[in-house]
Amino acid sequence: MVISPARAQDRLACESPSARELAEGSLLELYGVGDPDVIELLAGEFEAVMGERPAASMSGGVVLRRGNRLAGAETATFDSVQRALKLTGGVRYEDPDSLILSDSAEFGYDSGLIRFEGAEFEVGPDNARGEASVLEISQDGRLRLVDVGYTTCPPESNDWIIEASEIELDTRTGVGKARGVRLRFQGVPILYTPYLSFPITDARKSGVLTPEIGSTGRSGNELSIPYYWNIAENYDATLTPRLLTERGLQFGTEFRYLLENSDGILEVEYLPDDTKFDENRHQIRFEHQTLFASGWRNQIDFRDVSDNQYFEDLGGSLSAASITHLNRSLAFDFFGENWSLFGRVQEFQTIDSAILPEDEPYRRLPQIYARGYWPDNILGLTYSLDTELVYFDRDVGVTGWRLNAAPQVALPIEKPGWFVIPAAAVDHTRYDLQNTSVGQDKQPSRTVPIVSLDTGLKFERLMKFEEQRVQTLEPRLLYVHVPHREQSGLPVFDTITPDLNLVQLYRKNRFLGVDRIADMDQLSIGITSRIIDVNTGRELMSATIGQALYLSEQNVTLPGESPIVSDSSDYIAEIRFLVYENLNFDVGHQWGGEGGTAQSEARLQYRPQSNKILNFAYRFRRQSLEQGDVSWSWPLSQSWNFVGRYNFSFRDDEVLEQFYGLEYESCCWGLRLVSRRYISARDGTRDSSVALQLVLKGMTSVGTKADRLLERGILGYSPTL
Repeated sequence: MVISPARAQDRLACESPSARELAEGSLLELYGVGDPDVIELLAGEFEAVMGERPAASMSGGVVLRRGNRLAGAETATFDSVQRALKLTGGVRYEDPDSLILSDSAEFGYDSGLIRFEGAEFEVGPDNARGEASVLEISQDGRLRLVDVGYTTCPPESNDWIIEASEIELDTRTGVGKARGVRLRFQGVPILYTPYLSFPITDARKSGVLTPEIGSTGRSGNELSIPYYWNIAENYDATLTPRLLTERGLQFGTEFRYLLENSDGILEVEYLPDDTKFDENRHQIRFEHQTLFASGWRNQIDFRDVSDNQYFEDLGGSLSAASITHLNRSLAFDFFGENWSLFGRVQEFQTIDSAILPEDEPYRRLPQIYARGYWPDNILGLTYSLDTELVYFDRDVGVTGWRLNAAPQVALPIEKPGWFVIPAAAVDHTRYDLQNTSVGQDKQPSRTVPIVSLDTGLKFERLMKFEEQRVQTLEPRLLYVHVPHREQSGLPVFDTITPDLNLVQLYRKNRFLGVDRIADMDQLSIGITSRIIDVNTGRELMSATIGQALYLSEQNVTLPGESPIVSDSSDYIAEIRFLVYENLNFDVGHQWGGEGGTAQSEARLQYRPQSNKILNFAYRFRRQSLEQGDVSWSWPLSQSWNFVGRYNFSFRDDEVLEQFYGLEYESCCWGLRLVSRRYISARDGTRDSSVALQLVLKGMTSVGTKADRLLERGILGYSPTL
């Protein structure tokens, strides 16, 4: 590494610029990108002493550059013995990751070490800053600081600061290491450790994560201390001991992996000898996916808990406590040009003790499904074939094989503004049963033809008062004819009667599953209207209403259900529109007949700004539920934000969940305090908790992860801290 004297001499006849101008590189553009093995030096005035101990002094503004590192000062001296350059007066150093201001600095040519005395610095993408009595930069980009204060707060604020006897910052790996560390918040020490490792970028690294602290009524006070293990570039794990004062010490592990064609996650929680439950308790979750080069895909989904009350005691939410079954499946699928294949084995763990054995779901051991699709054949015909083979197994009740095949031919005619699709299909189902009752056929079968005609129109017009908006009118008719076939002797493995909605309205079987094919002479009628912004393509409004007309009696039913005797279904309506740029309204409604409203849902969101959200929701289902829900995130001032949710059951006349909280945000830190009370068990048992989270911006958070609760409970909420 050498100084380029020719370039230094080029400046001797020029006027002396300021050190700041030189440091900003206004003259270095003359030289282009520097050679990383050459130090480029510019000076306003240059004096040299030759001989056995040559020396040099520079004044009037000095600039040095080596590669992408740049330094400037008012004066400089060169020591040929130590092979070092000393800068004094308004020293400024810059590289892609750092900015340092100092009274003096020393550059060692052979070692590549740069040493600053009394330095102020900024480093990393978050503009972390601080002060140090000594700051050293090595040739490979590492920073060493002595007697240092470090923060991400702006210069006018030191609300939180890390003080340490020594800190090393490696900008290449994005990792900082500190010794003799004190973390002060508002001048109060809240943490001391003899050693601390922390990130200065988004790069992953092993180490102890910030502890989580909280409390609940069911488990007492909680303390979790996660440890993140960066095993490799494509593997990592988080090990989390969790102390529950009312239950004991729980151990949790989350292992993640990412391979060339596979990825997955394994979670294990284990609580030995729960002092309130008096048993060992665990939860296991494993999810895996592999994409094969041949086009096949493999998926594994496995969940297991030790007991039926696990989620109620340790799940932490009403939704977790409401889980009744856990899926366990191994699946393979393939999607080709004309064929798609799907195969799996599947079972469920039932964790609701109120579900009787004869009502538990069947195991599929195995299930094989294939679909073929061949469009644009002779005369424009489209052929398709759906076929499935399943073995249903259960400890109680009828078990056995089911084979279903449904070939179909259709003639789709689609033109601008309209379409017509006549189709004909044959659905054949055959069983091979075991454990049947006396006199029941062990190999029943059913074959039924299905004829349909699907047609629709689409009209468009420019709106009279809004020429940049288009309104559409889209009527649609579906006629389906299926003759009656006696099916009461067939088993029911996986078939249900789904809720009526706009998707179900245009299906050719009112049952979901092939154990029953409804006899139908049915005309489904619907009409949709949309308003679309021509410039953006954004849908400003859509409204749909539909109904099914029954032209003949429908007698096929599931066990325990009555035949349909009415002439029509309920009406189904959905409306979605953007009232203004900040007001959205969605409503879905089903009504008709003597029963009146069958089900209804409505949601209104007012969002004048990204951090101002007010949600209203209502849900009704006849003889089942009626709930209201209000949630909000609303700034009270520039720094304070009020958040909350109130979920009430009108049917039960009780609150299902409520939480209220405050958020405070300053320039470099934030605080969340949330108080929550909710139903945590299926029997209506209530729990309460208090969450306190301190967020040090660009560093970490301390306390309970209250932001997770707010994201889940407030539609549209996004943490800004």
